[in-house]
Amino acid sequence: MSHSVRIAPLCVAVLLAGVLTGCGAKDGGKSTSQVAVKVNKEEISVYQVNDLLSRGGNIPQDQIKNATAAAVERLISQELLVQQAKERKLDRDPRVVQMIEFSRREILARAYGEQVVGAAAKPTAAQIDAFYDANPALFAKRRIYDLQEINITAPAEQFDEVKARLQAGGNLQQLMEWLKGKNIQFAANAGTKAAEQLPPEVLKNIAQMNPGQAFATRTPNGAALISIGGVRDEPIDRAKAKPVIENYLIGQARNEKMKEEIQRLRTAAAIEYVGDFAPPAADAQAAPAQAPSAEESKEDAARSVIEQGAAKLK
Repeated sequence: MSHSVRIAPLCVAVLLAGVLTGCGAKDGGKSTSQVAVKVNKEEISVYQVNDLLSRGGNIPQDQIKNATAAAVERLISQELLVQQAKERKLDRDPRVVQMIEFSRREILARAYGEQVVGAAAKPTAAQIDAFYDANPALFAKRRIYDLQEINITAPAEQFDEVKARLQAGGNLQQLMEWLKGKNIQFAANAGTKAAEQLPPEVLKNIAQMNPGQAFATRTPNGAALISIGGVRDEPIDRAKAKPVIENYLIGQARNEKMKEEIQRLRTAAAIEYVGDFAPPAADAQAAPAQAPSAEESKEDAARSVIEQGAAKLK
Protein backbone atom coordinates (compact mmCIF):
# COMPACT_ATOMS: atom_id res chain seq x y z
CA MET A 1 0.00 0.00 0.00
CA SER A 2 1.39 3.40 -0.93
CA HIS A 3 1.06 6.30 1.44
CA SER A 4 0.89 9.92 0.35
CA VAL A 5 3.42 12.10 2.10
CA ARG A 6 4.52 15.70 1.86
CA ILE A 7 8.26 15.74 1.58
CA ALA A 8 9.96 18.09 4.02
CA PRO A 9 13.00 19.95 2.64
CA LEU A 10 15.45 18.05 4.85
CA CYS A 11 13.92 14.72 3.87
CA VAL A 12 14.27 15.53 0.18
CA ALA A 13 17.88 16.60 0.63
CA VAL A 14 18.62 13.31 2.35
CA LEU A 15 16.70 11.40 -0.31
CA LEU A 16 18.55 13.09 -3.15
CA ALA A 17 21.88 12.37 -1.56
CA GLY A 18 21.05 8.72 -2.14
CA VAL A 19 19.18 8.99 -5.43
CA LEU A 20 21.64 11.30 -7.16
CA THR A 21 24.68 9.09 -6.70
CA GLY A 22 28.00 9.88 -8.28
CA CYS A 23 27.68 13.65 -7.80
CA GLY A 24 30.91 14.75 -6.19
CA ALA A 25 31.52 11.45 -4.39
CA LYS A 26 34.74 11.39 -2.44
CA ASP A 27 36.46 9.43 0.33
CA GLY A 28 35.21 5.95 -0.36
CA GLY A 29 31.85 6.95 -1.79
CA LYS A 30 30.92 9.51 0.84
CA SER A 31 29.62 12.71 -0.73
CA THR A 32 29.39 16.20 0.69
CA SER A 33 28.46 17.80 -2.62
CA GLN A 34 25.17 19.67 -3.00
CA VAL A 35 25.34 19.36 -6.80
CA ALA A 36 22.63 17.26 -8.40
CA VAL A 37 23.82 17.49 -12.00
CA LYS A 38 26.20 19.52 -14.16
CA VAL A 39 25.04 20.99 -17.47
CA ASN A 40 28.00 22.15 -19.52
CA LYS A 41 29.85 24.30 -16.98
CA GLU A 42 26.82 25.15 -14.87
CA GLU A 43 25.59 23.27 -11.82
CA ILE A 44 22.06 22.39 -10.71
CA SER A 45 21.94 22.03 -6.96
CA VAL A 46 20.14 19.59 -4.74
CA TYR A 47 18.29 22.59 -3.33
CA GLN A 48 16.90 23.47 -6.76
CA VAL A 49 15.60 19.93 -7.18
CA ASN A 50 14.25 20.03 -3.65
CA ASP A 51 12.41 23.29 -4.33
CA LEU A 52 10.83 21.96 -7.53
CA LEU A 53 9.68 18.79 -5.77
CA SER A 54 8.17 20.77 -2.91
CA ARG A 55 5.99 22.64 -5.40
CA GLY A 56 4.38 19.36 -6.44
CA GLY A 57 2.43 18.95 -3.21
CA ASN A 58 1.87 15.46 -1.87
CA ILE A 59 3.92 12.77 -3.58
CA PRO A 60 3.06 9.09 -3.04
CA GLN A 61 5.90 7.26 -1.31
CA ASP A 62 6.37 4.81 -4.17
CA GLN A 63 6.65 7.66 -6.71
CA ILE A 64 9.34 9.75 -5.01
CA LYS A 65 12.21 8.32 -7.03
CA ASN A 66 10.42 8.86 -10.37
CA ALA A 67 9.32 12.35 -9.32
CA THR A 68 12.90 13.21 -8.42
CA ALA A 69 14.20 11.99 -11.77
CA ALA A 70 11.51 13.97 -13.60
CA ALA A 71 12.39 17.11 -11.62
CA VAL A 72 16.07 16.74 -12.53
CA GLU A 73 15.26 16.35 -16.23
CA ARG A 74 12.99 19.38 -16.15
CA LEU A 75 15.72 21.49 -14.56
CA ILE A 76 18.25 20.28 -17.15
CA SER A 77 15.95 21.40 -19.98
CA GLN A 78 15.40 24.73 -18.22
CA GLU A 79 19.14 25.23 -17.70
CA LEU A 80 19.86 24.58 -21.37
CA LEU A 81 17.34 27.24 -22.35
CA VAL A 82 18.75 29.67 -19.78
CA GLN A 83 22.25 29.16 -21.16
CA GLN A 84 21.04 29.90 -24.68
CA ALA A 85 19.21 32.98 -23.47
CA LYS A 86 22.37 34.30 -21.82
CA GLU A 87 24.43 33.49 -24.90
CA ARG A 88 22.09 35.69 -26.91
CA LYS A 89 22.28 38.35 -24.16
CA LEU A 90 18.55 38.17 -23.50
CA ASP A 91 19.29 38.72 -19.82
CA ARG A 92 20.24 42.29 -20.85
CA ASP A 93 17.13 42.90 -22.90
CA PRO A 94 15.23 45.82 -21.25
CA ARG A 95 11.92 43.96 -21.42
CA VAL A 96 13.41 40.83 -19.82
CA VAL A 97 15.19 42.87 -17.15
CA GLN A 98 11.89 44.56 -16.33
CA MET A 99 10.12 41.21 -16.03
CA ILE A 100 12.84 39.87 -13.75
CA GLU A 101 12.62 42.94 -11.54
CA PHE A 102 8.84 42.66 -11.38
CA SER A 103 9.13 39.02 -10.29
CA ARG A 104 11.74 39.94 -7.69
CA ARG A 105 9.46 42.59 -6.20
CA GLU A 106 6.52 40.17 -6.15
CA ILE A 107 8.59 37.53 -4.36
CA LEU A 108 9.91 39.98 -1.77
CA ALA A 109 6.46 41.44 -1.10
CA ARG A 110 4.99 37.96 -0.75
CA ALA A 111 7.80 36.84 1.57
CA TYR A 112 7.27 39.83 3.84
CA GLY A 113 3.52 39.27 3.81
CA GLU A 114 3.95 35.64 4.81
CA GLN A 115 6.27 36.64 7.63
CA VAL A 116 3.90 39.29 8.96
CA VAL A 117 0.75 37.22 8.65
CA GLY A 118 2.31 34.07 10.04
CA ALA A 119 0.15 31.15 11.08
CA ALA A 120 -3.42 32.23 11.77
CA ALA A 121 -5.18 30.75 14.78
CA LYS A 122 -7.74 28.08 14.00
CA PRO A 123 -11.35 29.24 14.27
CA THR A 124 -13.39 27.95 17.17
CA ALA A 125 -16.16 25.39 16.79
CA ALA A 126 -18.66 28.18 17.50
CA GLN A 127 -17.26 30.31 14.65
CA ILE A 128 -17.44 27.39 12.23
CA ASP A 129 -21.02 26.58 13.25
CA ALA A 130 -22.01 30.23 12.90
CA PHE A 131 -20.62 30.38 9.35
CA TYR A 132 -22.37 27.12 8.44
CA ASP A 133 -25.71 28.38 9.76
CA ALA A 134 -25.31 31.78 8.09
CA ASN A 135 -24.83 30.22 4.63
CA PRO A 136 -27.53 27.56 4.19
CA ALA A 137 -27.49 27.91 0.39
CA LEU A 138 -23.86 26.77 0.38
CA PHE A 139 -24.24 23.93 2.86
CA ALA A 140 -27.44 22.66 4.54
CA LYS A 141 -29.66 23.71 1.61
CA ARG A 142 -27.08 23.45 -1.14
CA ARG A 143 -28.55 22.79 -4.58
CA ILE A 144 -27.34 21.94 -8.06
CA TYR A 145 -28.93 23.95 -10.86
CA ASP A 146 -29.45 23.25 -14.55
CA LEU A 147 -29.41 26.75 -15.98
CA GLN A 148 -30.12 28.40 -19.28
CA GLU A 149 -28.63 31.83 -19.65
CA ILE A 150 -28.86 34.70 -22.10
CA ASN A 151 -26.13 37.33 -21.81
CA ILE A 152 -27.29 40.59 -23.29
CA THR A 153 -25.04 43.41 -24.47
CA ALA A 154 -27.06 46.57 -24.06
CA PRO A 155 -26.86 50.02 -22.45
CA ALA A 156 -28.00 50.34 -18.83
CA GLU A 157 -31.12 52.27 -19.82
CA GLN A 158 -32.51 49.19 -21.59
CA PHE A 159 -32.31 46.97 -18.51
CA ASP A 160 -35.77 47.91 -17.23
CA GLU A 161 -37.27 47.23 -20.66
CA VAL A 162 -35.63 43.79 -20.83
CA LYS A 163 -36.72 42.98 -17.29
CA ALA A 164 -40.27 44.05 -18.03
CA ARG A 165 -40.32 41.80 -21.11
CA LEU A 166 -39.18 38.86 -19.02
CA GLN A 167 -41.88 39.49 -16.42
CA ALA A 168 -44.46 39.60 -19.20
CA GLY A 169 -44.04 35.84 -19.57
CA GLY A 170 -43.02 33.45 -22.31
CA ASN A 171 -40.11 31.07 -22.70
CA LEU A 172 -36.50 31.91 -23.51
CA GLN A 173 -36.98 31.16 -27.20
CA GLN A 174 -39.72 33.80 -27.40
CA LEU A 175 -37.52 36.20 -25.48
CA MET A 176 -34.63 35.65 -27.90
CA GLU A 177 -36.94 36.41 -30.81
CA TRP A 178 -37.95 39.63 -29.06
CA LEU A 179 -34.28 40.58 -28.57
CA LYS A 180 -33.59 39.96 -32.25
CA GLY A 181 -36.51 42.19 -33.14
CA LYS A 182 -35.06 44.94 -31.00
CA ASN A 183 -31.59 44.47 -32.55
CA ILE A 184 -30.17 43.75 -29.10
CA GLN A 185 -27.03 41.60 -29.14
CA PHE A 186 -27.03 38.48 -26.97
CA ALA A 187 -25.38 35.07 -26.48
CA ALA A 188 -27.20 32.01 -25.13
CA ASN A 189 -25.67 29.09 -23.24
CA ALA A 190 -26.65 26.36 -20.82
CA GLY A 191 -24.91 24.41 -18.08
CA THR A 192 -25.04 22.84 -14.65
CA LYS A 193 -23.66 24.72 -11.66
CA ALA A 194 -23.52 24.14 -7.92
CA ALA A 195 -24.54 26.90 -5.53
CA GLU A 196 -20.95 27.84 -4.67
CA GLN A 197 -20.14 28.35 -8.36
CA LEU A 198 -22.69 31.13 -8.71
CA PRO A 199 -22.11 34.84 -8.03
CA PRO A 200 -23.72 36.00 -4.76
CA GLU A 201 -26.40 38.10 -6.47
CA VAL A 202 -27.41 35.21 -8.73
CA LEU A 203 -27.57 32.67 -5.89
CA LYS A 204 -29.60 35.10 -3.81
CA ASN A 205 -32.23 35.21 -6.55
CA ILE A 206 -32.46 31.54 -7.45
CA ALA A 207 -31.98 29.93 -4.01
CA GLN A 208 -35.75 29.85 -3.46
CA MET A 209 -36.84 29.52 -7.09
CA ASN A 210 -38.22 26.43 -8.81
CA PRO A 211 -37.70 24.91 -12.29
CA GLY A 212 -39.31 26.98 -15.01
CA GLN A 213 -38.78 30.28 -13.24
CA ALA A 214 -36.39 32.97 -14.46
CA PHE A 215 -34.98 36.33 -13.47
CA ALA A 216 -32.89 39.16 -14.86
CA THR A 217 -29.74 40.64 -13.34
CA ARG A 218 -27.47 43.47 -14.34
CA THR A 219 -23.99 42.76 -15.71
CA PRO A 220 -21.08 45.09 -16.57
CA ASN A 221 -22.02 44.87 -20.26
CA GLY A 222 -25.79 44.90 -19.95
CA ALA A 223 -27.91 42.15 -18.43
CA ALA A 224 -28.23 38.41 -17.97
CA LEU A 225 -31.47 36.46 -18.15
CA ILE A 226 -31.27 33.19 -16.25
CA SER A 227 -33.84 30.42 -16.41
CA ILE A 228 -33.84 27.38 -14.12
CA GLY A 229 -34.25 24.17 -16.09
CA GLY A 230 -33.86 21.78 -13.17
CA VAL A 231 -32.85 21.64 -9.52
CA ARG A 232 -31.61 18.90 -7.22
CA ASP A 233 -30.63 19.02 -3.58
CA GLU A 234 -27.04 18.10 -2.66
CA PRO A 235 -26.49 19.37 0.88
CA ILE A 236 -23.13 19.24 2.65
CA ASP A 237 -23.51 18.27 6.29
CA ARG A 238 -21.84 20.09 9.13
CA ALA A 239 -19.08 17.52 9.67
CA LYS A 240 -17.99 17.50 6.03
CA ALA A 241 -18.22 21.27 5.78
CA LYS A 242 -16.03 21.85 8.84
CA PRO A 243 -12.59 21.64 7.15
CA VAL A 244 -13.81 23.74 4.21
CA ILE A 245 -15.12 26.47 6.51
CA GLU A 246 -12.05 26.27 8.71
CA ASN A 247 -9.75 26.86 5.73
CA TYR A 248 -11.84 29.80 4.59
CA LEU A 249 -11.92 31.46 8.02
CA ILE A 250 -8.16 31.02 8.42
CA GLY A 251 -7.63 32.59 5.00
CA GLN A 252 -10.00 35.41 5.88
CA ALA A 253 -8.10 36.11 9.11
CA ARG A 254 -4.81 36.18 7.21
CA ASN A 255 -6.24 38.56 4.61
CA GLU A 256 -7.52 40.91 7.31
CA LYS A 257 -4.14 40.91 9.02
CA MET A 258 -2.46 41.71 5.71
CA LYS A 259 -4.85 44.58 5.05
CA GLU A 260 -4.13 46.01 8.49
CA GLU A 261 -0.38 45.85 7.79
CA ILE A 262 -0.78 47.56 4.42
CA GLN A 263 -2.88 50.25 6.07
CA ARG A 264 -0.19 50.74 8.72
CA LEU A 265 2.58 51.00 6.13
CA ARG A 266 0.61 53.43 3.97
CA THR A 267 -0.14 55.65 6.95
CA ALA A 268 3.52 55.80 7.91
CA ALA A 269 4.83 56.24 4.35
CA ALA A 270 5.37 59.43 2.36
CA ILE A 271 3.43 58.73 -0.83
CA GLU A 272 3.50 61.41 -3.52
CA TYR A 273 1.63 60.94 -6.78
CA VAL A 274 3.17 62.72 -9.74
CA GLY A 275 1.28 64.34 -12.59
CA ASP A 276 -1.65 62.42 -14.05
CA PHE A 277 -1.00 59.36 -11.88
CA ALA A 278 -2.89 60.81 -8.93
CA PRO A 279 -6.02 58.69 -8.39
CA PRO A 280 -9.52 60.13 -7.84
CA ALA A 281 -10.19 60.94 -4.20
CA ALA A 282 -12.53 57.96 -3.76
CA ASP A 283 -9.95 55.53 -5.17
CA ALA A 284 -7.20 56.95 -2.99
CA GLN A 285 -9.31 56.38 0.13
CA ALA A 286 -10.20 52.86 -0.88
CA ALA A 287 -6.67 51.79 -1.83
CA PRO A 288 -5.31 51.12 1.69
CA ALA A 289 -7.94 48.45 2.27
CA GLN A 290 -6.79 46.45 -0.74
CA ALA A 291 -4.04 43.84 -0.60
CA PRO A 292 -1.67 44.16 -3.58
CA SER A 293 -2.20 40.61 -4.81
CA ALA A 294 -5.96 40.41 -4.15
CA GLU A 295 -7.79 39.45 -7.33
CA GLU A 296 -11.14 38.61 -5.79
CA SER A 297 -13.57 40.20 -3.38
CA LYS A 298 -13.99 38.59 0.03
CA GLU A 299 -17.22 36.90 -1.06
CA ASP A 300 -15.65 35.61 -4.25
CA ALA A 301 -12.68 34.31 -2.28
CA ALA A 302 -15.02 32.54 0.12
CA ARG A 303 -16.85 30.90 -2.72
CA SER A 304 -13.61 29.90 -4.36
CA VAL A 305 -12.44 28.12 -1.21
CA ILE A 306 -15.84 26.58 -0.62
CA GLU A 307 -16.07 25.46 -4.24
CA GLN A 308 -12.71 23.71 -4.03
CA GLY A 309 -13.62 22.13 -0.73
CA ALA A 310 -17.00 20.98 -1.94
CA ALA A 311 -15.42 19.34 -4.97
CA LYS A 312 -13.23 17.26 -2.66
CA LEU A 313 -16.26 16.17 -0.67
CA LYS A 314 -18.13 14.70 -3.65
